[in-house]
Amino acid sequence: MASTYTPLGVELQATGENAGTWGTKTNTNLQIIEQISGGYTTQSIAGGAQTTALSVSDGSTGATLSHRMIEFTGTITGNQIVTIPIDVQTFYFLRNSTSGSYTVQFKYASGSGDSFTFAAGDKGDALVFATANDGTNPDIDTLPAGDVTLTGTQTLTNKTLTSPKIGTSILDTNGNELALLTATSSAVNEFTIANAATGAGPTLSSTGGDSNIDINITPKGTGDVVLAGDTVKVGDSGAAATLTSNGAGTLTVTTGGAADLVLSTNSGTDSGTITITDAANGNISLVPNGTGDVVLSADTVTVGDDGAAAVLTSQGAGTLTVTTGGAADLILSTNSGTNSGTITITDAANGDITLAPNGTGVVKGVDGGDNTAAIKIAGKETIWVPAVAMYPSDTGGCADIEGTELASDINRPFLKVLAFDKDSDEAAQFAVAFPKSWNEGTITFQPYFTANTTNTGTALFKLKGIAISDNDAINQDFGTAQGTAKAHSGTAYDLDVGAESSAITIAGSPAAGDQVFFQIFRSMTDFKKIGIYHNPDFYRWRWRRRICRRWRRRSWRI
Repeated sequence: MASTYTPLGVELQATGENAGTWGTKTNTNLQIIEQISGGYTTQSIAGGAQTTALSVSDGSTGATLSHRMIEFTGTITGNQIVTIPIDVQTFYFLRNSTSGSYTVQFKYASGSGDSFTFAAGDKGDALVFATANDGTNPDIDTLPAGDVTLTGTQTLTNKTLTSPKIGTSILDTNGNELALLTATSSAVNEFTIANAATGAGPTLSSTGGDSNIDINITPKGTGDVVLAGDTVKVGDSGAAATLTSNGAGTLTVTTGGAADLVLSTNSGTDSGTITITDAANGNISLVPNGTGDVVLSADTVTVGDDGAAAVLTSQGAGTLTVTTGGAADLILSTNSGTNSGTITITDAANGDITLAPNGTGVVKGVDGGDNTAAIKIAGKETIWVPAVAMYPSDTGGCADIEGTELASDINRPFLKVLAFDKDSDEAAQFAVAFPKSWNEGTITFQPYFTANTTNTGTALFKLKGIAISDNDAINQDFGTAQGTAKAHSGTAYDLDVGAESSAITIAGSPAAGDQVFFQIFRSMTDFKKIGIYHNPDFYRWRWRRRICRRWRRRSWRI
């Protein structure tokens, strides 16, 4: 009967067989058993992804699978598979000494039983048992090393775990889940936990292959991320920090209970504050530091809610000042300027304040009696000075005031006139104390007169003035006269209205409260100088003085 062999290659000799060679074969068997029990060998698996089959060598030594410890070597450039025959039953010490970050799997040549795999980058040792526990799908079991078992509970004291591989969870002492771990394929970023010496806190850092890595803390469902410290700091010591919402969601900063929210810088040192008071109808207080200002830099600042009027007031008894931050006009309006009048304060030396109503609206004022009326727009205003307010000059004066009845009819005008000679210069005088609104500037005048003739000649009237202040001498010369000429219509007693004169400068340096004396005269001398001649019988006239000023700026007209 021929010899048979075990799965590891030991020859089982038949009775009476191998006369003369029995001793040699027995010695070989003993050598095979010796390498099975404690032999060491290496197996190169260098190369790309491949399967390396470890085969039996019946009746001879040297078969790799017939050694107790097998060390895998070589540079691998792909995942490796190492197989043994399906009937091998023994245990192995495996060592992965390959170069290259790829997996090395140890398994039976066929079947779907369990196997053992060195993870990519795992260059360690393993104790595995080839069970041959099934003729079709046998298992490779991983055996624990030392006193650590798969099912037992051990306490490790003063042990160093270098890059331990942990499954999906870490349990507490009661066997409950303490932390869950989720593996990410080809992960390059991770947490680093560092302890600290006295006076410093431990650190949880985001580290890894990328340069800038977030730390993501995600609560479950609607849960919150709770930071229980009295002070929570964001940002590093060398750069500005930003607190922002994740994505397009609203960022809400609020207190956890009935307490005010206070925003400040530098932990409140040399900082203004924004305080949101926790109370029904609570205030929001913006308090600058020291003499600092509260600056609202938006193009448009809106105050008040949608359902009530808004009030802008000073804090306490202080003055409220509304001004622009630079060389720009200040404009006050309603409804963002739509269908609104405006108050414009012009930023300029001697700048105007312009009140402009909307459309046909008017600017109104309220007096002390709470009476409301339209405000008169400042401009050139008039003062009517009738002939009865004038008096002839003693020297070169016109005729005294007299009445002229144009018709014996009570329903028609009766004139009070000063008659001026047609052939010589004659004058009349009057005095005016101007209103306080006068700007003490120049004035103009416009004569109203008539003639008792059908002549169409031209009459030239001129006006000059002198301003006298309190305690000033009245006996002073008038200023320079300006005149205006008008041709009569040719019908007796038609009204003649002369053109407005040129600006008249009043002598005496006019001041508020002055009395201003005027002389009005009909100039025949100037007619001859400029070549104007006429031959009316006489002129009778009425004098009107129109006076006005634009607030602080305009001239006057009489």
